[in-house]
Amino acid sequence: MKVQILGSGCARCENLYNNTVEAVGRLEDKDLITKIEKVRDPEVFLNLKVFMTPALVIDDEVISSGKVLTPDQILAELLKHGSGE
Repeated sequence: MKVQILGSGCARCENLYNNTVEAVGRLEDKDLITKIEKVRDPEVFLNLKVFMTPALVIDDEVISSGKVLTPDQILAELLKHGSGE
């Protein structure tokens, strides 16, 4: 599973990244995540139709945009995507 944090590098983007790292650390199946990537390329934002950052993207699906999810919220999304739901 590929996880991306889209943003300019602002404090909110860093918070979302840190919360994502924390959520991934809570996963029992550590092999579920192939990589966590920070993306600052505006062209990627447009391709994914993200107009507000920060954004959380899992396997090219935008999960949230314009808000900082908590580690618990991110963990729930990771588990949902990891189970194939």
